[in-house]
Amino acid sequence: MGRMTLEQEIKDKARALGFDAVGITDAGSIASDHVEHLRSWLDSGCAGDMRYMQRNFEKRTHPAALLDGAQSVIVVALNYKPQASHSPASLEAAACPAAPAAPRVAASRPQALAMGRVAQYAQYDDYHTFIRPRLHELAAFIRATDESVRFKACVDSVPLAERALAVRAGLGFIGRNHMLIPPTLGPQVFLGELVTTLRLEPDEPARASCADCRRCIEACPTGALREDGQLDAAKCLSYLTIEHHGDIAGELAERIGDRLFGCDECVLACPHTQAAPSRTNHQLQHHGDRARLNLHEILRITDETFQRTFADSALLRPGLQRLQRNARLCLANTNRKQ
Repeated sequence: MGRMTLEQEIKDKARALGFDAVGITDAGSIASDHVEHLRSWLDSGCAGDMRYMQRNFEKRTHPAALLDGAQSVIVVALNYKPQASHSPASLEAAACPAAPAAPRVAASRPQALAMGRVAQYAQYDDYHTFIRPRLHELAAFIRATDESVRFKACVDSVPLAERALAVRAGLGFIGRNHMLIPPTLGPQVFLGELVTTLRLEPDEPARASCADCRRCIEACPTGALREDGQLDAAKCLSYLTIEHHGDIAGELAERIGDRLFGCDECVLACPHTQAAPSRTNHQLQHHGDRARLNLHEILRITDETFQRTFADSALLRPGLQRLQRNARLCLANTNRKQ
């Protein structure tokens, strides 16, 4: 039996650190079709208010621009598909987990029943602070073989076309919902990258596709997943409830429904999601009490309590002002249905 290659040792170590999949690619520019698609998407205005996407275009499409002398990129994926549905809980319970559970409220009090849905990925601790230190551990493991090797750990706050790199590293394909879809894990994955000056043997790119499946397009509440393959962020409920700074009016406000933060429709409709295994890594803490939050409590909470309660959560991303904007829209939609 031959000696294990360094590439295999790296992959085994990444899995031992809790990642569900790992692939390797070179640090060259991403494929020209991905570059053209990204540039066309930005030029068309489909990015909405996300002007930061225009910045650092070279770094976003060329990993070696992030690290002098970069030769390889190690791409990791972490499955976050929840194991089971969770019952709604109030923000107050989330803020004071040691407190006794509040008594059940009679159905005659609609205020207590006004709950807003939270996207499944935001029900976890912040994945950025979970993945980055594990990438540093992986780097330390590799550096033990050569102290001169340098690294840059990236999660999605770093300008890098990580989904295109994940495809090239053989982890999966980009679906019509614009998510990376590892066929064995489904699209509910967090990604991280380790750019390194170490030259490694790259994996074969993924070749799968959505074929003729259109379930995500049909599931999108606003038509943000366009027929021409573009994602119109200005219509996307995830973008609107998290990234968009202004008011949300008209039909889009109504389509938000009871979605307080994000939208899972295109992901949950994917057949790969339905067939995927639930997560096995339980080190990343899941907070079932954040699946639905009491809208009235969101409107009453102070910024200090908000920051303290969700210090470890992606729910901090929009800030309290935008989250309260969303809560008011959710309440209006709830009242409209009654």
